[in-house]
Order: sequence, then C-alpha cells, then structure tokens
Amino acid sequence: MTTVTSPLTGKVVGLAGVPDPVFSGAMVGPGTAIDPVREQTEAVAPVDGVVVSMHPHAFVVVDADGHGVLTHLGIDTVQLNGEGFELLVNKGDTVTRGQAVIKWDPAAVEAAGKSPISPIVALEAAADSLGDLLANGEVAVGDALFSWS
Repeated sequence: MTTVTSPLTGKVVGLAGVPDPVFSGAMVGPGTAIDPVREQTEAVAPVDGVVVSMHPHAFVVVDADGHGVLTHLGIDTVQLNGEGFELLVNKGDTVTRGQAVIKWDPAAVEAAGKSPISPIVALEAAADSLGDLLANGEVAVGDALFSWS
C-alpha cells in the first residue's frame, strides 16, 4: 500500500476541477488536484522513490512498489518553457517524501495566463485501486491525498 501525500499547500479541487479534459477525464490516471496558495513555494516529493521524469512544470516519482506518481504544476505550463520554475533535483535522483523537487510561484503562473491548479495522478492505475481519495478541502504539504494498493 502506497500513501501519496500532498506536494503542495492549497485547496483540494479533485480532478473534476482541473481546467483540462485530459486530466479532468482521468485519461492520464486517477488522482486529485490542488489549487495551490499564491506564493513562491516548493513542490515536494509525494512518495519516497526515484525521479523517473523531470521537467520544469512536472515530475514523476516511482516508489519501491513500482507506483509512479505524477505531479503536474499548473495547466499548460509547458508553454512557459521553464520560466519561473527552478529544478532542485535531477532525473534519476532518489528522493524522500517531503523533499523539495521544484521551486515555483503559482501567482506568476496565473499572471502569465495559465491555471496553477496542479493534478497529482497515479499513473497506470485503475480507478478502483485508490482509496481514501481527497476530492475537496484544505491541504498542507505532507497531508495524505490518497492510498494506492
């Protein structure tokens, strides 16, 4: 059983609250989403594991059970070409839950015309494999978002 914790502080809006049909339709996988606080912040690893994908706007950490968790910072933020994002780890690094991975500013993302809402997705997971899924409410870094069996 993997517990996925929040990489950000903010308001949980669930995948249905993501202004992108690929995420809101759970085409990438099941999970939830966070509307982050509007201040310079660090996105942290939601699980212990290895960073297998690293971009300025998104990263994937795979845990010891082979569960890959995508943290996507904002919507259409790939169009910012890394502007406003600072990578704090590299692809291939081993990270621990709560370790800072990317520094970014959700307010700057919003000012650039992009949504800062950030999906946290269980890659290649069946919807029924997630339990205790948070779909709304306030969340702080490190709070449990969902369990994955």
